[in-house]
Amino acid sequence: MSGQPAHSLLRPSVALPFLLVAAIWGSTWWVITGQIGDVPASWSVTYRFALATPAMFLVAMVTGRSLRIGADGHRLAFVVGLTQFCGNYNFVYRAEAHLTSGIVALMISLLLVPNTVLARVFLGQPIQRRFAIGSAIAIAGIGLLLLHEARLAPLGGKVWLGVAFALIAMLCASVSNVMQANAVGHRTPMASLLAWAMLYGTGCDAVLALATSGLPVLPSAPAYWLGTAYLALFGSVVTFPLYYTLIRKLGAGKAGYNGVLVVVIAMVFSTLLEGYRWSPLAITGVVLATAGLVVALSARKPST
Repeated sequence: MSGQPAHSLLRPSVALPFLLVAAIWGSTWWVITGQIGDVPASWSVTYRFALATPAMFLVAMVTGRSLRIGADGHRLAFVVGLTQFCGNYNFVYRAEAHLTSGIVALMISLLLVPNTVLARVFLGQPIQRRFAIGSAIAIAGIGLLLLHEARLAPLGGKVWLGVAFALIAMLCASVSNVMQANAVGHRTPMASLLAWAMLYGTGCDAVLALATSGLPVLPSAPAYWLGTAYLALFGSVVTFPLYYTLIRKLGAGKAGYNGVLVVVIAMVFSTLLEGYRWSPLAITGVVLATAGLVVALSARKPST
């Protein structure tokens, strides 16, 4: 016997989904760039989850999960749909119109900061000193990267608008994350919760799109629809159940390391495909941000 913990990151049953989620989510940040411009962001988000929703319901049924989640479950699903699959993604898509995809990914990776603050306020979870120090280091790194972006102003000088959108997206996702950690979330099958949340989120997306952009815009480019299918099926239906299963196996702390790997992959895509230009300032920023995330995450004990 090796004495290896039952849910060690070295076990294939954990390592493979961990790497798969990181690889897919790391690539989705770049794919999103092909979803903005010709089509209003809200309609692109609507199409994504209109395609993902029936697939998520199919996953729930195939895996034997009951779709009857009760009134409390539906209320939670609506909140998750509104914040995660509507608010979060609508602002992410808008942020990528003003910032390179790797920078948006790096900002969203700081999700653990509002997660921890909200968990402290609403769930009574303590904030460790090491976590606070790591978060401060990571925020300093993000600041350097944003300063680098502002100097270059590669997308019309609206860097700070992109920053604002990314921050709102991060807060929306954080509310969803914390709400899912309550008692109702723990007793609701994950696939069923996600299916209903995506359905409610898609409805909210469509209402927002109609209100802000008018009637649907349907592009004819095959590349757009291939990207939408990839984001819906791989970036949503495959990854969300895998990621939340990882949280249950590893605890939120160790599972959170996935975000660091996602950022590395996203920055590689941004460099190779978007022509992201590195400078000493940017290199220092990404080193600080990554180091800060590792320090902060190392302070969070996995649940047993």
